[in-house]
Amino acid sequence: MSRLQHAAVLYGPKDLRLETRPIHAPQEGQVQVAVVSTGLCGSDHHYYTHGRNGDFALKAPLVLGHEAGGVVTAIGPGVSGFKVGQRVAIEPGIPCSSSSHAKKCRYCLDGRYNLCNNMRFCSSAKTFPHLDGTLQGFMNHPADRLFPLPEACTFDQAALAEPLSVVMHASRRANFVQGQSVVVFGVGAIGALACALAKAQGASRVCAIDINPARLDFVKSRGFADETMCLPRGGGGAGGAPVEDPIKRAAKTANAALAHFDEAGGFDVVYECSGAEPCIQMGIYCARPGGKLCLVGMGTPNLNMPLGAAALREVDVVGVFRYHDTWPAALSLLASGRLDGIEDLISHRLPLHRAREAFELVSKGVDADGNLVLKVLVSSQTTATRTRDEDRPFQRAAPPTERAIMNACHME
Repeated sequence: MSRLQHAAVLYGPKDLRLETRPIHAPQEGQVQVAVVSTGLCGSDHHYYTHGRNGDFALKAPLVLGHEAGGVVTAIGPGVSGFKVGQRVAIEPGIPCSSSSHAKKCRYCLDGRYNLCNNMRFCSSAKTFPHLDGTLQGFMNHPADRLFPLPEACTFDQAALAEPLSVVMHASRRANFVQGQSVVVFGVGAIGALACALAKAQGASRVCAIDINPARLDFVKSRGFADETMCLPRGGGGAGGAPVEDPIKRAAKTANAALAHFDEAGGFDVVYECSGAEPCIQMGIYCARPGGKLCLVGMGTPNLNMPLGAAALREVDVVGVFRYHDTWPAALSLLASGRLDGIEDLISHRLPLHRAREAFELVSKGVDADGNLVLKVLVSSQTTATRTRDEDRPFQRAAPPTERAIMNACHME
């Protein structure tokens, strides 16, 4: 008789259902993983809210989630280097350079597999059939997309390895070097990680800009940012007043930000993590001549940008899409302790059967007690994470113990 598991399956906008599904044996080249923790991402939230993420719309029910770690529970034929009970982080993208493919595209051959034409990505509707994500009890995944957790690395940190990989890739794209100055626009989870990484890499100064004062307070209080600036919401023109040209407004606001931070010459590196058009416009003016603007956040596909100002000042506008070859370095950094306080990003933790509440919590941005929502974690091994407080609307729960997790994964 087949073993069964639960999965949070999205059928359409806000139509998330908890289903019982069979647990299948891993195939050639695959490893079966009991998923322990999954962090909810902005793209997951877009799918939950709209049934699509940009141009990628659901064509069939989809299991969401792609920021995860877990425990090896079975090993498929042809796999070596893993053992049952081993703790792993899950890289969610499967490019054609993976051993599960026979032919490689030019991007995989060039080492930039994040641009792979044949990429299949957990919880993404870009390809069809869709590839289910990590909001389930167990999943089978290619062995070469799994990475052993260092001894000092927790499952919570394993769930942070994916967003940390994004900002590590951005740092590489920016050619960041120690001693450079950095400003980050948008300090949600990705932006906060960008700040923390810049500090760990030896930035001379890290500044943060957002419209949410609570987020700014968080990054400054944790030492991720040296100085912050809170922008007003809205774009002017209220009360019948004429609407200011957005490019002129961006230049003026950028100058005000540079004055606020006492960086008249501009920043060496600008990480734009909000995806908001006004911030991207500002980013060009906040970069010093010869500086870098890294587009990390994903917003509207068509942008009104002052490219003339970038060209005349040789500001390099750099695209950032996911990551490649970052996971060992990301896990090593997480285990090193150099990102002190980074687990404070995980503001809330709920079990899998409350996944709908977890997404609604992300939508609201604050919990019932008015606490800031940053990164929401969903625990799939529910027997390891049940508490007497589970019936409360939301909780900032402590992570389950290692023994409880192993018991839930049937490892003891």
